[in-house]
Amino acid sequence: MARRGSYAKGVAKREEILTAALEVIARHGYGRASVRELAEAVGLSQAGLLHYFSSKEELFAEVLRKRDDVDRARFERDADEVSMVEGFRRTIERNADVPGLVQLYTRLSAEATDPAHPAHAFFAERTRTFRGLVAGEIRRSQADGGARADLDPDRAAMLLLAAADGLQTQWLMDPTVDMAEHIGLLLQLMAPDGADDAAASPSDD
Repeated sequence: MARRGSYAKGVAKREEILTAALEVIARHGYGRASVRELAEAVGLSQAGLLHYFSSKEELFAEVLRKRDDVDRARFERDADEVSMVEGFRRTIERNADVPGLVQLYTRLSAEATDPAHPAHAFFAERTRTFRGLVAGEIRRSQADGGARADLDPDRAAMLLLAAADGLQTQWLMDPTVDMAEHIGLLLQLMAPDGADDAAASPSDD
C-alpha cells in the first residue's frame, strides 16, 4: 500500500513539475529557463528535479508532451464547433503567444533527429500520430466534399506538419511572419475550387 502511495505521489510531482515548467518556459523563454529555475519553481534542488526524469532532454520532451495534452484538451472541448484541421490552424495561431515553447520545440526537434537522443522516440511518435489524425480528417473532408478529391491524404498531412514546423522557424527569425495565415493559405489550396472553406482563412476563436 505504501509503495502504491509513493508511486501516486511521484506521478503527481511529475505533473506539478511539468505544469510549472510549461508556465516558466512560456513566460521567460526556453533559453532562460534553466533546470535550476524550473527546480526552484517547484521547491526542489536540481538533483531532486532530475530524480523524476532521466535527463534534461527527457524533461523538456515531457514539457512538450504536456503542451500537446493541453492543446488536445482544448480541441476536444471545441470539437463540435471546428474541424481537427481548423483546430490545428488555431493552435498555430496561439503559438505566437508562447515564443519560449516554440523555441523549445524547434531546438529539441532538430536535436532529436539523432536516434540516440532521449527525445527521439517522443518526436517520432508525435509525427506518426499527427499524420494519422490529420490524414483521417482529410479523408473525411474529401467524403463530404470539403477537400479536393485528388489529394493524397497522407502526403497532405505530411505537408501540413512540415509547413507548421518550418513556419515556426521562420517566425522565430522574423516575428512579423503570420504562421496561422500561411497555414490557412495551405488549407485553402487543399479545398475544392470555388469552395468557401472557413477553415482556410483566419477567424476569431
